[in-house]
Amino acid sequence: MFKGRHFDRSVILLCVRWYLAYNLSLRNLEEMMAERGISVDHATVHRWVIRYSLELLERFNQRKRPVSRKWHIDETYIKVRGRWMYLYRAIDSNGDTVEFWFSERRNLTAANRFLRKALKRHGRPERIVIDGSPTNREAILSCDTTDRLQERRTLKPIRIRQSAYLNNRIEQDHRAIKRRVRSMLGFKAMSSARVILCGIEMVHMMRKGQAKYACHSNLTLAEQFERFAS
Repeated sequence: MFKGRHFDRSVILLCVRWYLAYNLSLRNLEEMMAERGISVDHATVHRWVIRYSLELLERFNQRKRPVSRKWHIDETYIKVRGRWMYLYRAIDSNGDTVEFWFSERRNLTAANRFLRKALKRHGRPERIVIDGSPTNREAILSCDTTDRLQERRTLKPIRIRQSAYLNNRIEQDHRAIKRRVRSMLGFKAMSSARVILCGIEMVHMMRKGQAKYACHSNLTLAEQFERFAS
């Protein structure tokens, strides 16, 4: 994973973890590394974050424990080059992250892609709670109908519950992501935004103890990074 890199893997992992987990700028990290006698440019740190976030997320997902069969789905706003874009997210009844998807648009196509991704990775839920969004409801009905037509065995329909009050759970969960994004003062490109959001979501899941090895071990964030990045 780190073969051929000029810097030691511990330095790379430290910078990537600190940037994704804490309200630090790239220049903050450049200064902090300099205090430790390590000369690394802030642009290099950014390249590390872009280079390793997706690979680390993939490794994390291989060790992610199953989610429950009751989901909450919603989308939140993220600004890229001054334009609002949309982060679709789902959590389960325990507050664990199910899936996420970053989209330029908020429409049926985006909702369908997000839901398909969640269903493919985690299987069918029994129930999905949404707010008053007709688009999300239509996407659930569409995916559910397609699945039941394709399956030879009888599948129970996914129950849909529309309630802004019951969906406060995921509204609260959005805050951890928005808090980290806010301090970045906006993304400059869709591609880098998507990658960095993957890393931020991964750290959020790690803090919630969603890795199989972290359920009962109380591992720190640093220990979890070391565990699946080795």
